[in-house]
Amino acid sequence: MSKAPSINIGIAEKDRKKVADGLARMLADTYTLYLKTHNYHWNVTGPMFQTLHLMFMAQYTEIWNAVDLVAERIRSLGYPAPGSYKEFAALTSIKESSGVPNAREMIRQLVAGQEAVVRTAREVLPIADKAGDQPTVDLLSARMEVHEKNAWMLRSLLEE
Repeated sequence: MSKAPSINIGIAEKDRKKVADGLARMLADTYTLYLKTHNYHWNVTGPMFQTLHLMFMAQYTEIWNAVDLVAERIRSLGYPAPGSYKEFAALTSIKESSGVPNAREMIRQLVAGQEAVVRTAREVLPIADKAGDQPTVDLLSARMEVHEKNAWMLRSLLEE
């Protein structure tokens, strides 16, 4: 079996590794948020059922598509993307929940999850920027915009 050719995209290997490690955390947060949002889509009840059921579906569908973008960026940098529950659990900053919370608590937890993804992206962005990795900077900027908007929309449902 032949060895894969070396990567020469204008980013030093040590910098590609730092960016890929940050993106692995971003991927873990994104996948964990996807799972939590999909779970709440299935299990939400109460007077806001229809609104939340549809909102959660729109959000988990968008997040699901983003998982692939983040994983493929890691691969483009020459590193394997984490892909197991064990790896994601070790890398994510999003707290696991147990049981089925009520609808308001679901919303609170999803706001926290959306904001956690934004914070992770903000931590990784300067690493990518310093490395001159514009595609990763663009990806992270786009993800922050989506998650900030989702957090705002969810947060607005908690206002009295």
